[in-house]
Amino acid sequence: MADRVLRLGVIGLSRGFDLTRPTLAADARVQLVAAADPRDEARAAFQAEFGAPAFETASELLADPRVEAVYIAAPHQAHVALAIQATRAGKHILVEKPMALALADCRRMTEAAKAAGVQLLVGPSHGFDPPVAWAADFIASGAFGRPRMVTATTFTDFLYRPRRREELDTAQGGGVVFSQAAHQVDVVRRLVGSPVRSVRAVTGAWDPSRPTEGAYQALLTFEGGASSVLTYSGYGRYDTDALMGWVGETGGAKDPEAYAVARGRLETTSEDELKAARAYGAGAAPPAPPIGHEHFGFVLVACESGDLRLTATGVEVHGPQVRRTVHLPMGAATRRGVIDELCGAIVEGRPPIHDGAWGTENLAVCLAILRSAAEGREVAITEIEDNR
Repeated sequence: MADRVLRLGVIGLSRGFDLTRPTLAADARVQLVAAADPRDEARAAFQAEFGAPAFETASELLADPRVEAVYIAAPHQAHVALAIQATRAGKHILVEKPMALALADCRRMTEAAKAAGVQLLVGPSHGFDPPVAWAADFIASGAFGRPRMVTATTFTDFLYRPRRREELDTAQGGGVVFSQAAHQVDVVRRLVGSPVRSVRAVTGAWDPSRPTEGAYQALLTFEGGASSVLTYSGYGRYDTDALMGWVGETGGAKDPEAYAVARGRLETTSEDELKAARAYGAGAAPPAPPIGHEHFGFVLVACESGDLRLTATGVEVHGPQVRRTVHLPMGAATRRGVIDELCGAIVEGRPPIHDGAWGTENLAVCLAILRSAAEGREVAITEIEDNR
């Protein structure tokens, strides 16, 4: 099975696809055989780059017998309908996070995939990052005892990157909780290795011109007694890449002197123009080549007898007597972990970590963050799961 190549179609030639595109192009285990997107320029770019057909609609792509699996990189609110349509066509699915905007939709997607006998995975997300994967395996080995506390802190300019109108509307999946807490929750859940039990959170919507959550802080408690504090701000002032050696979230080098760039662009150029300029097929300059692993800011894990700090090059291991740094090699494909799970599930039959149940629980925690902040109290995950 080592030579088996997975034939993949892409639904939505979005920014998410564009960030994953280098991995899909570089990894010999997958072949992009089709795409679907309503934009003429995106379809033309895909055809020119990959020599494969690009359709205007998902229905046309799903009817193509060459497509074995689909990568759904469409807007959040479209995930459920597209995923169910894909299961009816007998296609395996990789769907961007968040899996959906309601737990009922996550369950529908999971049940449809099971009934159709196809695999459903949720990603890419930072839970796939090599330092996270290495640290999770080390913690699971028990070498430092049980994980007790995880601190995860991320400050970015997320809210001032060009957005569609619905991306600034929480009810339609906008704001930093659905898009960014989805990453942090994925990371800490993988590190702790136990289900989340409860959430106590506050959120911040501090700019009337961007009327959605731009920040949050949340205390998560886990079964088994571990806890995690998640802090996130997308207001474009302090940048936690300063703590990561000025390696950006996608692994490229960042200029420490660049400040408030995203906010400044919005003041001089229309948001629609900025959004269009960075879309796949618009001719934008490619991102800086990676000099480190993708990451989601500062992450520190305290176990019973040692600590682990995740970096852009690997993991700092702080033991009882010795401190060492584990440098993890870079590969040509920065998101190789996504392909490992996707091909492992479809080609090799290995159960994936980031399956439908995993994506459903990630969403439950995000919904608990929003409810806890709105109601000013601790929220048990069972309340969200039971839809109380």
